[in-house]
Amino acid sequence: MRLFPFIFLFFTTLSFAQITGKVTDVNQNPLSFVSIYLDGTVTGTTSNEEGDYSLSIQSTGSYTVVFQFLGYKTLRKKVNITLFPFELNAQLEEESITLSEVSISTKENPANEIIRNVIANKDKNTDKFKAYTAKFYSRGLFKIKNAPEKFLGQSLGDFGGGLDSTRSGIIYLSETISNIKYQKNPKRFSEKIVASKISGRDNGISFNRAEDANINFYDNSVEFGNDLVSPISTNAFSYYTYKLIGTFYEKSGKLISKIKVMPKRENDRVFVGDIYIVEDDWTVYGVDFTVTGIQVNIPAVDKLYLKQNYNYSTSNDAWVLISQTIDVKVDFFGFKFDGRFSSAYSEYDFNPNFDDSTFTNEVLSFEKKATEKDSVYWQKIRPVPLTLEEVTDYKIKDSIKVVRKSKKYLDSLNKIQNQFNFLSPILGYNYRNSYEDWSLNFSGLIDDLGFNTVKGFNTSLGMSYFKRINDQGKWWNMSGKLNYGFSDNRLRPVLYFNKRWNNFSRPTLNISLGVETPQFNERSPISKLNNLISSLLYRNNFLKIYEKQFVKVRYSEEIKNGIYFNTSLEFANRKPLFNTTNYSWASEAKRGFYTSNNPLNPTDFVTPSFEEHSVGIATVGATFVFNQKYLSYPDQKFNLGNNKYPTLNVQYRKTFGARQSRFNSDAFIASLRQYINFGNYGAMRYYVRGGMFLEKRDIALMDQFQTIGNVLRAPIGLAQNSFNLLPYYEFFSNDRYAEAHLEHNFRGAILGRLPLVNKLNFNLVLGAKSLTMPGRNPYSEFSVGLDNLGFGKWRFLRIDYVKSLNAGIQNDGLLFRLKLLN
Repeated sequence: MRLFPFIFLFFTTLSFAQITGKVTDVNQNPLSFVSIYLDGTVTGTTSNEEGDYSLSIQSTGSYTVVFQFLGYKTLRKKVNITLFPFELNAQLEEESITLSEVSISTKENPANEIIRNVIANKDKNTDKFKAYTAKFYSRGLFKIKNAPEKFLGQSLGDFGGGLDSTRSGIIYLSETISNIKYQKNPKRFSEKIVASKISGRDNGISFNRAEDANINFYDNSVEFGNDLVSPISTNAFSYYTYKLIGTFYEKSGKLISKIKVMPKRENDRVFVGDIYIVEDDWTVYGVDFTVTGIQVNIPAVDKLYLKQNYNYSTSNDAWVLISQTIDVKVDFFGFKFDGRFSSAYSEYDFNPNFDDSTFTNEVLSFEKKATEKDSVYWQKIRPVPLTLEEVTDYKIKDSIKVVRKSKKYLDSLNKIQNQFNFLSPILGYNYRNSYEDWSLNFSGLIDDLGFNTVKGFNTSLGMSYFKRINDQGKWWNMSGKLNYGFSDNRLRPVLYFNKRWNNFSRPTLNISLGVETPQFNERSPISKLNNLISSLLYRNNFLKIYEKQFVKVRYSEEIKNGIYFNTSLEFANRKPLFNTTNYSWASEAKRGFYTSNNPLNPTDFVTPSFEEHSVGIATVGATFVFNQKYLSYPDQKFNLGNNKYPTLNVQYRKTFGARQSRFNSDAFIASLRQYINFGNYGAMRYYVRGGMFLEKRDIALMDQFQTIGNVLRAPIGLAQNSFNLLPYYEFFSNDRYAEAHLEHNFRGAILGRLPLVNKLNFNLVLGAKSLTMPGRNPYSEFSVGLDNLGFGKWRFLRIDYVKSLNAGIQNDGLLFRLKLLN
């Protein structure tokens, strides 16, 4: 049976590939990632992991085929082709790299001079390909070795059917062919996918994007999992040391310098390896780099390997990228993955006719039926041949794909997945019917577990029904939950209905009704977990709640690209609540008494915190993401946002219908937020929010403007738009208010320059916050923090020293944060 893949690969290759062969070293070991092209052209093809290649040409005749691979001598073979297919094998010798006597004897590091020349010529060189179109091919591959059968008690299945008896094999294989357009100034990129395929899947929507694969070392900051410092960045000498390994002559007679790139600090955001530079042109000829999981801030990753090959283009006198591979190794919680993402560029046009309509906010789109191409099409157009393992994976998964969509198979799979066990009432239970696309979920007792002084220990039992209608995002959901407080002995039910019509504009309707206990601050500054910990361990009951019987209808939709509309209507009856328990694990004698449930008078346990009332609440608002970029997939629109401009949110809220007119109000709220990446100099984010009432009235506290405060020293889930040392109900307003939050993470830009300190790989973070309300002195905070704290690759801790100022009173404190939880 294993003979068939060989036969399949052989005949399909003969059918379409014009020149085929294998590339090996002198010991007959296959060489992958070798660039093969016709002399005088820019691009051609690349050998696969088994060293096999196929190169298409237009007609018979005499040609010179070039084989180029970093670390090996470039080989040129002259052939006279009279009949197709034509077999041409190649054997490459390792490059002889030597140091000249001048390089050895000079007192100055010659590598430094070369890198300075490259930096000085970056603009000139990149101007040579400041605009172009090209064809882009990518292949994504993930393999797993000795996959566990279960994880956290849950069966992991067979990962799509590609595993062998040792539970090893391909779990993801995808290919993409697209047409790309690029412009340097202003920087624009556009991609249209003409063919996309995923092994074993019908829709074939691959997420291999050309822009994601566009790793440009001429930029100062390189997006590669993390923002890494380029070895030819303008400030590269602050991060790297360089050593000239040697030189060799390229096929055209150009002298190539091989330079070893070494980090000054082991775990900085840098690359390690070799960069090849073209002498006199001072441009990149190739790179062979390694990056660790620490450097890209992905602890699960062991190492990433990156290779790039460049070729000379006579049409624009430039060295341009023709191929790239990224290899990744993951060893995490018993999972061992190997991945490879390879890319090839061809058919460059460096004189495109771009006009104002060439680039739009749609940066990626699919041609019609791009995901429906058959194997004949792929064999004809695929520039890099499949390996035998990849051919086998396509064959197996395509053959079982039909079976795995059958009712019999899906029912058998669900039978295993739907097994009920003794932990299901605690952790939850999900019943699936995959064939009819619906599921029934029961939430576990632990899902909504909490503690507060009003309800004591409380939890919820919930049930949810979800029905998927189509692949374009149409679904509906109905759910309900029943919350019970063990101290106040109250059951509080809530019902929900949600419906979405598509994943493009995402029109969504939400209906809910029941009884719940929200916080007095609608921005919910205290999480249930934070309150449970602070109450039981320290007798600090910061959570203040009231009861609301309500019915609410909400609708939202992206009415135009970057414009998100929302509106809601709610009718509610609000009641004050009182403490019903004094329980805590902390000693009352040592920690004192709980405060009351009245946020305005914590020592008053008798007087209601507000007057019971009924009110209607109507809201209408919009969020504007200016010049929003987006990806258009066949089944959804994926919005990327645009960090060049701030995001604006505006809301109008009207409370009405209360018997006591003082509870009625009209309020306007607006906010701005933005994340600005300064590359090697870190990143800044800010958030500004303000509001005003049309008329100042004695409205209920829950309708007034409030901030997100904090008094915890190790908060879980503290948002960037929250204050660090501000008591939760210290500031509120029924008139006007404004708040601002600013934070800059310098990454290694400052501490990386300090001797000894730079070895720690800590990041400096500076922050400032401000709050102003009529009738109150302004409140301000300033903070200095250290981020990226930890050991080895596990760097999840952040510590901030915060100082606050209000009405001449200063306060300070340390905040500890786990970034996994924030």
